[in-house]
Amino acid sequence: MSFASPRRTPRRLVIALSIASALAAGTAIAQDASQQETQPSDAPSRTATLQTINVTAEKRTEDLQKVPISMTVVTAEKLEAFGQAGDGVLQLASRAPSVYAETSYGREFPRFYIRGLGNSDFDLNASQPVSMVYDDIVQENPILKGFPLFDLEQVEVLRGPQGTLFGRNSPAGVIKFESRKPTQETEGYARVSYGSYGTANAEAAIGGKLSSSWSGRVSALAQHRDGWIDNDYTGKKDDLGGYNDRAVRLQALYKASDDFDALINVHGRWLDGSAMVNRANAITLGGDQFVPGFDRDSVSQDGRNKQHLFTWGSNLHLNWHFGDLNFASITGLERATTYSLGDVDGGYDASGTPAKPSVTNRVTPFYSETADALPKDRQITQEFRLSNDSAERLKWQVGTYYFDEDIAITNFSYDTLNNHALNGWVDQSQRTKAWAVFGSADYNFTDDFDVRAGARWSHDKRDFKAERFLGFTGPVGPLTSQPTDARWSGDLTGTWQLSKNSNVYARIANGFRAPSVQGRINFANSISTAKPETITSYEIGYKSTSDDNKLRFNADVYKYNMHNQQLTAVGGATNVTQLINAKKTEGYGAEFDLEAYLTPNFYMTAGGSYNHTELKDRNLAVAPCGGGCTVIDPLNASGNALIDGNVLPNAPKWIGTWTARYGIPYGESGEFFVYTDWNYRSEVNFFLYDSEEFRSKPFLEGGIRIGYNWDFGKREVALYGRNITNKKVITGGIDFNNRTAFVNDPRIIGVEFRAEL
Repeated sequence: MSFASPRRTPRRLVIALSIASALAAGTAIAQDASQQETQPSDAPSRTATLQTINVTAEKRTEDLQKVPISMTVVTAEKLEAFGQAGDGVLQLASRAPSVYAETSYGREFPRFYIRGLGNSDFDLNASQPVSMVYDDIVQENPILKGFPLFDLEQVEVLRGPQGTLFGRNSPAGVIKFESRKPTQETEGYARVSYGSYGTANAEAAIGGKLSSSWSGRVSALAQHRDGWIDNDYTGKKDDLGGYNDRAVRLQALYKASDDFDALINVHGRWLDGSAMVNRANAITLGGDQFVPGFDRDSVSQDGRNKQHLFTWGSNLHLNWHFGDLNFASITGLERATTYSLGDVDGGYDASGTPAKPSVTNRVTPFYSETADALPKDRQITQEFRLSNDSAERLKWQVGTYYFDEDIAITNFSYDTLNNHALNGWVDQSQRTKAWAVFGSADYNFTDDFDVRAGARWSHDKRDFKAERFLGFTGPVGPLTSQPTDARWSGDLTGTWQLSKNSNVYARIANGFRAPSVQGRINFANSISTAKPETITSYEIGYKSTSDDNKLRFNADVYKYNMHNQQLTAVGGATNVTQLINAKKTEGYGAEFDLEAYLTPNFYMTAGGSYNHTELKDRNLAVAPCGGGCTVIDPLNASGNALIDGNVLPNAPKWIGTWTARYGIPYGESGEFFVYTDWNYRSEVNFFLYDSEEFRSKPFLEGGIRIGYNWDFGKREVALYGRNITNKKVITGGIDFNNRTAFVNDPRIIGVEFRAEL
């Protein structure tokens, strides 16, 4: 299939939209309530009542409303609507209360933040306080965290420390992805879409009975976008911004009786495309807006840009049932390799001559063309878990966990003005071994009062080495670090049943992030190590469902204290990335989720959060910008910015999300529908220091689907739009030699067809 297309406003796209509109207007449609299991994309149940949402937040299946944790479930229907324009896992940003995400790596390296807690480090060795768990397997390396979202049952966002059941590196929370599992029923779907900028998605899955004991499921995804950003320096049109992203998942389930089942999962991903496209001098001096004449569709770069990624993995779930006892074994293997090269300064040297005069000033003081490679990433995990029947008044589980990671990282820099010759080469290697034992119990003292408690003992050891073979100041190293840590984490929760459909809970929980090491020494002569960070969180929540099951409302308030928070001082005038610890960080806020049928045909969801974060360390200082900016913080005697009292980077104070769907049944087997989603986040600061320039204005982004489904929802055609207002916003920056910006994607308009078996 050829994906080539004209840029900006393709004629073929306009024709496709016109045809789809004619189809929608000329076909009679309706919806039968008895066929709710074959709902179209983003369609709620036609019974006009809310269905029970089952979650595995505490590693056993429970009703969302009975789990005393602040959490949001993003359903498969929402994920399909959000992801039509080729969005990856970053589509979850601002689509659940207190959740934000960003990247400086393009499609392969997401950085998540929950309640303001995250890590802006761009090293391939960076740890993050938001743990991402895919089919019960922790994805530790940031490259593994970018696996595409397709054929998923749902996504569970757990806010707050999850130290008991998920352990290390989950002090901010956990995001759990659950794939659709094989069944004995033959089922599947195919989904294709095409939009502006040659944005094309093809997704399909099929599964069913293989024998009386075996069932299987195969799922695949292919995403493409044409290059759409001109490089005025080389004169090449549509040079950057394109990608080909492909992924596959194969599953086989063995179940001969109710006493034993085994699930095998094998998955892989292949990505080729552009790394992050940096925009030199895009931010005006003295403000957080684009310079006059800024053009999102063009750059002037003398450096190269390319990105390749391959990841694959496999996991095995074994479950035994012995009377009232259940034993589970979960084994996982993940591997990854990548090479990502970019023009970091985002512009061109003054000695260069662009093929096309720049619209804005894109000359930079000095060039920076670097690449990061991950020649080896091998992760092995093993978990054993024993639990009793969840129907008992006392529910308990105990388990052990083992983690073994072996990674190798290579950092390169190139001489742009000397035919891109290699002029910097650093090797990093790290072996991490961690193990834990844990247990939790849930006891119903009365029908109205329940107590849950858990504890975990974790041990973590790293063996790290970095060596520079080639660089501006010659060889360095090998430099080594062997941080080791062992500690307890746990939680205690009380739940009071107020009525049949409402309860209130109070939770105290703590967690930690293991010691981290930063070894990017292309421009430094020493590595940095951060001590483990710890957090204690206090939370009170309320969960309720109306008597008629048409309204679900959950809310909570929280406060946390974090000690020795691991922070990353990125770039700045020293152009060195270093790990530091803040003595104390305070946070507090409130969150809510709402889901409702306003009428039998009008369904909506809403969510929002307020998050306050504040660093408390009077002597903590970092290097401010090196490319010209207006620093707001006071400076110490060394000229560094004192950051005491600052909010955390990439921590919006306000987040809001709203979706609505209105359907008009017509005829015997279908309906017309309109679906829209809007997501808001307030201003964010990019770095630890405050400046007028390196922050992003508040951002409201909307999407829409207008469509028609028939055959009881098994067939659907729809027009869609993402970023429908074509909002242009700065999403990140680089500050070492100019005011470089990252920019969000433009508006994408397209047409989609979906069919189910």
